[in-house]
Amino acid sequence: MTQTANHLDSLDFDQLVQQVRACTLCKDVLPEGPRPVVQLSRSSRILVVGQAPGRKVHETGIPFNDPSGDRLRQWMGVDREQFYNEEQVAILPMGFCFPGTGKSGDLPPRPECAETWREALLARLDKVELTLVIGQYAQAWHLPDSRKSVTDNVKAWREYWPGLLPMPHPSPRNIRWLKSNPWFEQEVIPRLQARIRELL
Repeated sequence: MTQTANHLDSLDFDQLVQQVRACTLCKDVLPEGPRPVVQLSRSSRILVVGQAPGRKVHETGIPFNDPSGDRLRQWMGVDREQFYNEEQVAILPMGFCFPGTGKSGDLPPRPECAETWREALLARLDKVELTLVIGQYAQAWHLPDSRKSVTDNVKAWREYWPGLLPMPHPSPRNIRWLKSNPWFEQEVIPRLQARIRELL
């Protein structure tokens, strides 16, 4: 049963997060069952928007607890303690549960998450000053003029800076993209790290 906007508006922040963590909307279609993985606080100043938890994250319940997370933390210039401090960093993927694996990697995030929860959660994250928008699904939602490809969105990063940064996925599967676009780590990452130092 989909939550109504009116119902969600009546909840305070802690009640809303509690309902998100208990969500079972997609239980019949999730191969590993529901296990929403989010990290949120009303005081978070940085918001990380990814795709959906992978299998390892599903197993541990810790967001970005995998090689993708290692590279993301390296890009951000933060250690695990800083990254997992929910008072500073919120992590709100487009899909909260592991969607399963397809032929070429993980399946897309389930659409029910964003349709049901996203607007209510984002409205309460009103201290966020920098949003990292990682990959095509996050960019399609968060960029009002999302382009045809992640590469085009990332190349236009200055249009969204300093409040929002479109990023490629930090997955090891994406190493070819990084080698083909060395400007990202040369030009964008130093700016990102300086901005994060300001906010933290």
